[in-house]
Amino acid sequence: MKLKQGIRSISKAGNHVISHNLQIIHLGKLGRVEDAIRIFSNMTHKNLVTYNSMISMLAKNARISDARQLFDKMSPKNLVSWNSMVAGYLHNNMVEEASELFDAMPERDNFSWALMITCYTRSGKVDKARELLELVPDKLDTACWNAMIAGYAKKGKFNDAEKVLDQMPAKDLVSYNSMLAGYTQNGKMLLALRFFEKMAKRNVVSWNLMVAGYVNSGDLSSAWQLFENIPNPNVVSWVTMLCGFARYGKIIEARRLFDRIPRKNVVSWNAMIAAYVQELQIDEADKLFKKMPHKDSVSWTTIINGYIRVGKLDEAREVYNQMPCKDIAAKTALMSGLIRNGRIDEANKMFSQIHARDVICWNMMIAGYSQSGRMDEALNLFRQMPIKNVVSWNTMISGYAQAGHMDRATKIFQAMREKNLVSWNSLIAGFLQNNLYSDSLKSLVMMGQEGKKPDQSTLACGLSACANLAALQVGKQLHEYILKSGYMNDLFVNNALITMYAKSGRVENAEQVFRDIECVDLISWNSLISGYALNGYANKAFEAFGRMLSDRVVPDEVTFIGMLSACSHVGLATEGLDIFKRMIEDFAIEPLAEHYSCLVDLFGRVGRLEEAFNIVREMKVQANAGLWGSLLGACRVHKNLELGIFAARKLFELEPDNASNYITLSNMHAEAGRWKEVERLRMLMRDKSAGKQPGCSWIEVQNQIQHFLSHDLAKLRHENIQIILNTLAAHMRDKCNISDMESAYDIL
Repeated sequence: MKLKQGIRSISKAGNHVISHNLQIIHLGKLGRVEDAIRIFSNMTHKNLVTYNSMISMLAKNARISDARQLFDKMSPKNLVSWNSMVAGYLHNNMVEEASELFDAMPERDNFSWALMITCYTRSGKVDKARELLELVPDKLDTACWNAMIAGYAKKGKFNDAEKVLDQMPAKDLVSYNSMLAGYTQNGKMLLALRFFEKMAKRNVVSWNLMVAGYVNSGDLSSAWQLFENIPNPNVVSWVTMLCGFARYGKIIEARRLFDRIPRKNVVSWNAMIAAYVQELQIDEADKLFKKMPHKDSVSWTTIINGYIRVGKLDEAREVYNQMPCKDIAAKTALMSGLIRNGRIDEANKMFSQIHARDVICWNMMIAGYSQSGRMDEALNLFRQMPIKNVVSWNTMISGYAQAGHMDRATKIFQAMREKNLVSWNSLIAGFLQNNLYSDSLKSLVMMGQEGKKPDQSTLACGLSACANLAALQVGKQLHEYILKSGYMNDLFVNNALITMYAKSGRVENAEQVFRDIECVDLISWNSLISGYALNGYANKAFEAFGRMLSDRVVPDEVTFIGMLSACSHVGLATEGLDIFKRMIEDFAIEPLAEHYSCLVDLFGRVGRLEEAFNIVREMKVQANAGLWGSLLGACRVHKNLELGIFAARKLFELEPDNASNYITLSNMHAEAGRWKEVERLRMLMRDKSAGKQPGCSWIEVQNQIQHFLSHDLAKLRHENIQIILNTLAAHMRDKCNISDMESAYDIL
């Protein structure tokens, strides 16, 4: 009797363990890690399957350190435990850790070897993977060979992949499909087609690979032709073709195909809903969503994302509230919507409710804080993040750059173990947007020294830095590199080249770059027109504007800033006013402060100060520093002290630390003999400049950028000398009554 009770008790306990193990696996799939941990902690009986399930679940939910702690506590461990931990490292792209654990394994099976080979190939270490393949004891095991073929093929090393395929003692269909996948995923569809036609055996996977390859290459006609010939298409076949139509905006064809699917499963429904969401047809997507016989987490998340994309955040939240099991993907989707709408604190509440946060979730919240300028909170999250990827680091660099803290951005960059192209571009662009042009160029040089090749974004930033420094020689060197590296067809780079040459005074070079562009865009025209304006070529600016309109390119706000600036530089007041009116009446463009600033500068240059001031008083937008600066400069030239004082006071409010405004007003007071005001302004300047970073100027001499700091005693301080000379001249004129002092002052 006791024996039977004991057997029943053991059997009952065993059933509980199995039940709990299944629950852990299910909760892991839903991303409910804390619930799985709670079940695990409360289990009175645990077996090896329990521990292995927990390791796998934690690793797949970005809790790799917790998985490792559990693995280390296990005693005894079996081969599945070791394989689960290696697979966990593979899932989190932690190659070195996987390699160390693989080396420490007391025993290995074919799966262990295949895991490690896959780990190396996915991280691009195909040579190490090949070395490992040579050591595999069971040469007849196809999994290791197939992993090696897939690794080579994915990297585009087709000759090496084919050699491995030829050397295989026993090939299976997976071997051929791995090779085919390499061709199709790299867009080599001619090679793929030849290989596909030579395959002795094909299955539906082979056909699907070809259809997907043509879809990814944009050849929908060939994809459709192949799809129609599939002997027995499965749901992947249908969904692949459906997604192909959707990707290229053929929503009607996608719906027709969807309606033809003989047995629709949840994947096909989700694909069609996603197609409507992509086209922003949220009502159609919602209709289909409501018709679905069975919905999974992807269905709910897709419709939530759809509402977010069209700006219907309340509807997205309503769908989220109806969702039976809210997984991490749905929570992250709603969180992204809140961030996109500037509701950061609400997003943070959602973030705090997510217990099993993946790296995407962490990065999204950090990016939200960064984009809102809340860098202390972004840094706090960044420090808490258990596993940081390169996106996390790059987000912090961009955030600090956007907030103007390039010293902190640089520290983050220097602390990175592995930097990618985005890391370098974020740093270089950060220096550029914070007017640290020399540092931007230095970083570009360092990037080359570390063996990283710049892309079009890097080169455009470098050219912009050269433009702002007027560093023509450095800009020419970049131009030579662009010619050699094949980026001359990139419109982004060409437009930056036009600006660089124009700002360096080389208008002919800018024109040549413009002529060499096959298909110019609005930015190209704007760059050319602005270049003409900057160098005083008003007639050429008008010619370019006329050609632009002839080519049916619609001008924007920037175009008219260039045109008004061109008129201002040569004093074409009537023409400038006509352009301004045309902008409003013909092109329905609302004037910005920059447009008014150009008008004020234009009227100020020709002495029509009252008209300039009336423009400021009557305009509908808020005046900026550039506008008041233009008025102050005009008052300085035409000796209108009263209006100049008014403009200067406005400037002191907008940019209290800009010394040039104080200097200009001081000069005006000096000319009027108002010495007390001159002294008061100089004292005010000293107080403002205390503890401030000194002003900096630069010039390119013999291919070197020479810097001039305002407090650098090693360099002449031209501004102070100018103030002193102006003060002395005005004082002499006031006291000595020298008749020819006007001409002497003009020389100064």
